[in-house]
Amino acid sequence: MLAYDVHGSGPGLVLLPGVGGTAALTWETLLAELAAEHTVILVDLPGSGRSPLPVGRLDLDTVADQVVATAERAGLGDFTIAGPSLGAVVAIKVAARQPDRVRGLITLSGFALPHTSLWLRLKTWASLLARQDDRLRAFLTSLAFSEDHVAARRPEAAQSLATCLMTAAAGTARQIACALGVDVRGDLSAVTASTLVVAAAGDRFVAPNHSVDLADGLPGARLAAVRGGHAALFEEPDRTLEILTDFLRDLRSSHSGPHDDLLTPATHV
Repeated sequence: MLAYDVHGSGPGLVLLPGVGGTAALTWETLLAELAAEHTVILVDLPGSGRSPLPVGRLDLDTVADQVVATAERAGLGDFTIAGPSLGAVVAIKVAARQPDRVRGLITLSGFALPHTSLWLRLKTWASLLARQDDRLRAFLTSLAFSEDHVAARRPEAAQSLATCLMTAAAGTARQIACALGVDVRGDLSAVTASTLVVAAAGDRFVAPNHSVDLADGLPGARLAAVRGGHAALFEEPDRTLEILTDFLRDLRSSHSGPHDDLLTPATHV
C-alpha cells in the first residue's frame, strides 16, 4: 500500500508527485486552497516519502492500481486525480483503467511518450544520480525552474529547493527508469473523465509540446498554460490555482455521474 495523507473535506481529489518528489512538498503551495473544497489525498509513489519500494522494475499498471487502492482505503469512491510529470502519467493510467471511479483528470507538465530531449535529460539525471555526481544539484535546478526564476535567485537557494522537489529518494532511480519507458499513447482514447492539461511555457525539462500531444490525444481535453518552469506549482502558484479551481468548480457544479461529459472539446490556450 502506498503512503498517503488526508486533508480537508468535500469531493475526492487525489494528488500525486513527480519523479523523486513527495506529494506533500509538490503540492505545498496549493494544498490549503484545494483542501478548503475537497477531500485531498496526497499519495506518494513507490520509493518516495513513506511509500515502500518494491523489488524489481516499476510497472505503471501496478502503480495505477495501487493508487486506486490507496484512494479506496482513504474512503474515496470516486475522485479527480492530478499529477505533474511522471505523476501525470500515472494519473492517465488510473483514468484509463478506472473510468467508473475517475471524475476528472488533471495533468501538469505531463507526457504520453518522452520526446528525445526529455529522454536525454532523464538519462543524464540517472547517470549523475548513479555516480553521486556533485553536478546533480545544478542539473536538477536547470530542470526544475524557468530561466527567469533561476536568474532572480541566489544559486544556493535555487539549488536547495530543486533538490528538495526532485530528491535522491530510495525509488528515484527506478522512477526515472520507469519514465524512460513511458508510452501511454494507447491509453489516451480510453479516458472518459473530464480532463485538464496544463503546460508550463518555461519548462526546460518536459517541453510544452508534450502537453499539446496529450491534449490532442485525450478526448475533449482542455489545454491551458502557465508561465513558469517544470516546478510551476512553486513559480506560478496563483495562476496554477486559478486554472485548477476553475476546472474543479465546473466539475463540482455540473457533475452528476462518473460518465458525464462536462467540458467542451479541447481549447488550446
